[in-house]
Amino acid sequence: MDDENLLRAAKTLLVQAQARGLKLATAESCTGGLIAATLVRVPGSSALLERGFVTYSNDAKIEMLGVPEALIARRGAVSAEVAMAMAEGALAHARVELALAVTGIAGPEGGSPEKPVGLVHIAAARKSGPRLHEEKRFGAIGRENVQRETVLAALALLMRVLA
Repeated sequence: MDDENLLRAAKTLLVQAQARGLKLATAESCTGGLIAATLVRVPGSSALLERGFVTYSNDAKIEMLGVPEALIARRGAVSAEVAMAMAEGALAHARVELALAVTGIAGPEGGSPEKPVGLVHIAAARKSGPRLHEEKRFGAIGRENVQRETVLAALALLMRVLA
């Protein structure tokens, strides 16, 4: 996937958020800030992107977003529940109406039969509005490809929250 597809998706999302007067925050693990970096490539994004949390470690998820340690211990950092808790944490710790969170296994190592390389959980939430989750299984397509596909899928999921 080329960067132009990512940039086009980011522009579309930001135009829709701006039309509704909504600010957003990201909470990223497996993408390490790539969603926020993609958004800030769009001129004028500073009026909409309030902050990005890069919570690569479990400690960061707990400390920065308030994800319960017991939840991570019970479900694992790569889970629907943790992705949703990350999105909720971003809403709680930023002055925004929209939050987007991702956690997954980009590879090439780190997978297991239950949670293979390429597994990503994406959560999007709107304050006083819908909360959506998607599980993606991109497969072992390479670390950068998993990250790029995750960004595109995450932006698309947040568009659904805006609809």
